[in-house]
Amino acid sequence: MASNKPALEAPFETETFEPPTFGTEADRTWGEWNPTEDSLLPPVRGRHRVAKQRGLARSSTVLGVGVLAAVGAGGIATAQDKPAVSISLPDAITDNLPAAKSLPGVGSLGTEEAKPSALATDPLTTAGMTTADFQQGATDAGEALRARILQQAEAQQAEADATTKAAEQTAAAEKAAADAEKRQTEAEKKIQAAKDKAEAEAKAKAAAKAEKERLAKLAESYTLPVVSYTITSTFGQAGSMWSSGYHTGLDFAAPTGTPIKAVHSGTVQSAGWSGSYGYRTVLELDDGTELWFCHQSSMTVTAGQKVSTGEVIGRVGATGNVTGPHLHLEVHAPGGTGIDPMGWLQSKGLNP
Repeated sequence: MASNKPALEAPFETETFEPPTFGTEADRTWGEWNPTEDSLLPPVRGRHRVAKQRGLARSSTVLGVGVLAAVGAGGIATAQDKPAVSISLPDAITDNLPAAKSLPGVGSLGTEEAKPSALATDPLTTAGMTTADFQQGATDAGEALRARILQQAEAQQAEADATTKAAEQTAAAEKAAADAEKRQTEAEKKIQAAKDKAEAEAKAKAAAKAEKERLAKLAESYTLPVVSYTITSTFGQAGSMWSSGYHTGLDFAAPTGTPIKAVHSGTVQSAGWSGSYGYRTVLELDDGTELWFCHQSSMTVTAGQKVSTGEVIGRVGATGNVTGPHLHLEVHAPGGTGIDPMGWLQSKGLNP
């Protein structure tokens, strides 16, 4: 069966068409043109040849539309060895055609500034490649894309490393600052502790000095009852020799007749015999403290007499419940309670 398709190798025929006259502009009618398979050529690699279409109406308008449809379907045709097709259009159409420059994406194609696109001359494998890609040695788009991806990954990794490093440096700086602050705080604490210790020691020394001075002044107004003596019994010492079961005073052993002095100024409350105490003198001080001088061999004061510090009030003896000559000294706080004579004398700056 013979095909109705025009042969592709048929010579390219061209004709010049003049638009027929169909009366006035109002009488002209335009029919709808539906292109068929026979009216369109499939795209052919290489040269494109347009066969003479004998079955179409010889209207120049229809022919022009057919040529535009063929170009749109098959691509830009190149016929370097064939003469150009001459197409004529009615003035009514050409006058109403839009300017090429006003068409989107087309205006720059016909200008003198338009330059051949790299896509028209370069192979598809290099489409979309930039000058930087070529400078980096890329030979095709895939390699260029791979290089870009690797470069982007390296940049992201470098940024992440920089962020991590910055965070580490910040943490290290903060730790160093905290350590420095801690060391400074510890140093300040040590300095403050040493300062407090020095101040405490200074205060203690000052207090000791003040107490020493106070006791020295007291010692000027207080004195020991005897000059030459030996301590034989102390306060609270247990023994069957004492009726209370323990010793209630402080014993100064000395030869009989040794002078007994008033420890501090005061008033004699009593002076006479007192059973197991022998001859006893009771001296009341200004603060109400009573001093008992017991086992005297003789007394030189009487009740109601005022005496001063160091004044002789009697002599050492062995009267009452004794085993030998000595002075038994008792100290009674205001109210009558007996206290340790050793501690009381030491509080007055005296050291028996």
